[in-house]
Amino acid sequence: MKGFLIVICGLAVWLSASNAVAQTGKTVQGMLRDNESRVVAGASVQLEGDKDTLGTSASPAGIFIFNNVKSDKFTIKVSSLGFEAFEQQFSFSPGQDKMVIPSFQLQGIANMLEEVIVDGVITVQVKGDTIEYSTKDLKLREGALAEDALKRLQGVEVDKDGNVTAQGEQITRVRVNGRDYFGGDVKTATQNLPADIINKMQVIDDYGDMANLTGNKTGDAEKVLNIEIDPDKNNGYTSMLRVGYGTDDRYQATASIMAMRDKMQLSVLGNLNNINAPLFDFNTQGGGARRRQGGGGRPGGGGMFGGANGITNTGSLGINYRQDISDKLTVYGSYSFGHDDNDAISSSLNKFIYPDSILDRNSTSNTNTIGNSHRFDANFEWKPSERDFIKVSPQIGYGRTTTVSENFNENLLNSELYNTESNYLDGVSKSPNMGISALYNRRLNDKGRNIFFNMNISSSGTKQDQDRIIETIVGDPNNNDMTVDSLYRQTIAEMDNKSWNGGASVSYLEPVSQFGKIELSYDYNVNTYDNSRSQDAFDANGSVLDDSRYIFDRMYDYSFSTHRLGANYNYDNDKIRYAVGLSAQPTILDGDAMVDGNAIDIRRNGFNIIPIARFEYKFSRQKNLQVNYSGRANEPSITQIQPFTDNSNPTNIVTGNPDLDAEFQHNVRFRFNSGDFQAGKTFFMILNGTFTQDKIVSNNLRYSDPELGIVQETNYLNEDGAFNLRGFYHYGRSFKNKVYSLNFMGSVNYNNNPSYTDGDLNQARNWSLMQGLMFRYLPSENLEINPGVRYSWDHTFNTLNERSVVMRSWAPNLVGSVNITPTIIFGTDVSKTFYQGNAYDDNPFIINAYVEKRFLKGQRGTLRMQAFDLLNEQTNISRTVSDIQISDTRTNRLGRYFMLLFTYRLSKFAGGIAPQEERGPGGMRRPRM
Repeated sequence: MKGFLIVICGLAVWLSASNAVAQTGKTVQGMLRDNESRVVAGASVQLEGDKDTLGTSASPAGIFIFNNVKSDKFTIKVSSLGFEAFEQQFSFSPGQDKMVIPSFQLQGIANMLEEVIVDGVITVQVKGDTIEYSTKDLKLREGALAEDALKRLQGVEVDKDGNVTAQGEQITRVRVNGRDYFGGDVKTATQNLPADIINKMQVIDDYGDMANLTGNKTGDAEKVLNIEIDPDKNNGYTSMLRVGYGTDDRYQATASIMAMRDKMQLSVLGNLNNINAPLFDFNTQGGGARRRQGGGGRPGGGGMFGGANGITNTGSLGINYRQDISDKLTVYGSYSFGHDDNDAISSSLNKFIYPDSILDRNSTSNTNTIGNSHRFDANFEWKPSERDFIKVSPQIGYGRTTTVSENFNENLLNSELYNTESNYLDGVSKSPNMGISALYNRRLNDKGRNIFFNMNISSSGTKQDQDRIIETIVGDPNNNDMTVDSLYRQTIAEMDNKSWNGGASVSYLEPVSQFGKIELSYDYNVNTYDNSRSQDAFDANGSVLDDSRYIFDRMYDYSFSTHRLGANYNYDNDKIRYAVGLSAQPTILDGDAMVDGNAIDIRRNGFNIIPIARFEYKFSRQKNLQVNYSGRANEPSITQIQPFTDNSNPTNIVTGNPDLDAEFQHNVRFRFNSGDFQAGKTFFMILNGTFTQDKIVSNNLRYSDPELGIVQETNYLNEDGAFNLRGFYHYGRSFKNKVYSLNFMGSVNYNNNPSYTDGDLNQARNWSLMQGLMFRYLPSENLEINPGVRYSWDHTFNTLNERSVVMRSWAPNLVGSVNITPTIIFGTDVSKTFYQGNAYDDNPFIINAYVEKRFLKGQRGTLRMQAFDLLNEQTNISRTVSDIQISDTRTNRLGRYFMLLFTYRLSKFAGGIAPQEERGPGGMRRPRM
């Protein structure tokens, strides 16, 4: 203990001394502009003197600062791609300790412009891994939201469900003024923030906190949207209230307020409706101080504008708060609550093709799901000195879900009735989770020497109780009206799955040349699982079923840990950036189980050598090429490794394999960006290849049972040969100052997925192609017309039975709006989908429309009559294909309704009350533009 106190005291003295030294010396400050007095951001600035060699980068405002300057005479050197090199000598006057240099004027190089000027406003700037868009010149109606602004940006797409992609990759997180907004929830920000308070939008390839602090980028980037609030709107508030009622008792009530002061920001959002419009995505994980495994976005199908499966009654409430307590300490975080009550009805047509028979299964399902979710996340950022940065991020969440479902299956063997099955489930699930992550970064000198620590610890769990009743009636093949036998089973199951994750890493950077650094790193990560499952079974009379398939008591726990030790060399100048190196990663899978009184040990070791390779070449500010390799080990899931046979669902029997190896995934990504924003041209292309060693695949045995119907028994093994190739491109062209815009986008995917059927290898080879064409006519904010069409083709070939399955779809659409008068607006969203190759004849034709009237002082009030799905054809159709099975599923969605809504919106900033109108968070919005 005494030794520990000595170390702590010594560390405190060292930090204090370092900080004291850091505060000595002189200060030099300046600003960079071009020859047209426009700010030049991100430029490399060096200060060289007889006692100093210092380097920094210009801020987004073009400002650079040097502290601790010891030389009386020095030279400032500026270099930035697109501008001629600049240098000038300066000297301090006797007794002077601070110098503010007048703005430098950099001379641009022809054909290497950094930015585009339209009517005197910067539209686009490309800054390394960031593309920055100014929103001031966008043609938007008053009261438009951030989502409307995003749809005007080159290379950015917003689909009908509100998902945002940029340069072909999905935006996974959103920030406001550089901080996570409601935990990074994308749609909560884009569908709630008013566009008129936004100054800039930045699409960032974010490599995590370490890269942001040290400039050293490793691993794969996350696509992040950062929304910067206009400095003129940082003192005031904007608010909205909306209420609506319609046919079939459809209702909506939403409210929001966002208040801002110089160092404070507060947002409160509330939402109550039954038009499939949730406000928050509780699958989004907070950013935190250390990236964690897992995550995910909003489930497919969306939820806004009635697009989700089933019909949902939802209620939501959220608070987001940020406070800059001082120049050194910032606190921000959010709390979100959501309640969803969903009713979903689905039907499916399944065909099982055996060598000597064909079995058709017709299924219907009716499910009610009620969920309550809480999420709290906070972040504390502290800068005790200019060289030190500390971030601590706690997170807490809790979810409770009840499910009641009724399923009915009718099985026909060679077109004759085989059996029917009724399956009733009543279950409840509780999922608490909590965790904390932290990081510490220390700049050891001004030349790039740096040390970085981070860690995380978290726990989560899922406790489920299920009461299931399955009744099977066996038909007589010779007489479909006769019953041969029936089987009744009631099972009551309890499941308790707990997991714990912990990790820590350290990275040390040592500069070895002007542009080169060596990095040494170590990372440790461990996931542990503690699981138990028990089940009892009863017959129709309530007597215990003495059958080991339905009665069991099992406990098992295991851990998966990795150590990763790496070294690499990083080179970074204005045109070329690359990293080469190597890391070693041993893996350990260790655990034990108790299955019906029998003990089972689990232990597997692995070792991987992982290359580190990254290359980027910048042809200009608007054209660059990136190539990146990454590798990682993926642990088996609980289901795959469980050392027993799970009969809880007698028609889907799963046997785990405790001898599974962790699979290892190699990924190579090629990305090329080219744009001439001044001419309205953008081009993005991505090629991605993934190869998986020791891929964990299933071995399926399917057979028909007169009592159970179709039974599938599954076990798991490792197999090589799994790979995926993906290509995506986007080409955009605008004309006549963006009055006309034409966008082409397309993708091609090839997947080779190995699996086994009764021990025989099958290679499922899948081709998927998509091509889209979109046109926009936008002469002013009062008229917009957006026609488009998208074609999809999907082909799957299974080598085991040499069977091909093809599915195609055409989806033309038209979105537009027009001001009939200055205060009356008409808008519509029309789409038609033509399916080919599935078992259903549905080709839904969806028409949404609205008419709204603005009134009151400053047009703060809006009265809207909106119609959703005028032809009442909303449905969701999907197809899945395997070696012996083809399944087509149709699920209900929110159908036709009419609604009258009243919206009142008010904003007041330091300059006075701003006229506002229209739209708000989380509810039915104007059809997609």
